[in-house]
Amino acid sequence: MEFRLLALFTAAVAAWPAAALEYVIDPAHTYAHFAVDHLGFSTQSGRFNRSSGTLDFDPETGRGEVYIRIDATSLDTGLALRDEVLRGPDWFNATTFPDIFFRSRQLIFDNGRLTAVEGTLALLGNERPVRLDIQRFKCGFNLANRKRGCGADATTTFRRSDFGLNNGVPFVGDEVRLHIQVEAYTP
Repeated sequence: MEFRLLALFTAAVAAWPAAALEYVIDPAHTYAHFAVDHLGFSTQSGRFNRSSGTLDFDPETGRGEVYIRIDATSLDTGLALRDEVLRGPDWFNATTFPDIFFRSRQLIFDNGRLTAVEGTLALLGNERPVRLDIQRFKCGFNLANRKRGCGADATTTFRRSDFGLNNGVPFVGDEVRLHIQVEAYTP
């Protein structure tokens, strides 16, 4: 009798519509990478080593919210002297503006597949609309950490001068390619 009740309860729970879940960004698996032209000779790249945020997502309605905080002081290009300059007042001004934010309430789907997230990027105290194109998006149960999670690879391109980051233009490229890999899990 107990087994039958448990089976009925399990079936009923499985049939309930999925509700929006809050996922917390996993800083060990979330990085924002950037690439920019350097004097026409090469493409220089770097990443930000620390990030945080949340994802609220309801797979039934396709609605959700994304909030990502990128720590500008964690900028890392692989060369300490260059990183110090880039964190300084002429570039990212990380002392005054230690955070870069992306916020969105607009998830774009095509045939049930998440293809983009439209939101606002805040950099150096300036906010501009930005569309992140999604190359991969998956939600499910992670067997390694035994939590429900979602992950994505997202990219965008923007002009840094639109945010007041004008130093070096046009010698150092104005167009920045940004790639964010993110994993988020239920608390």
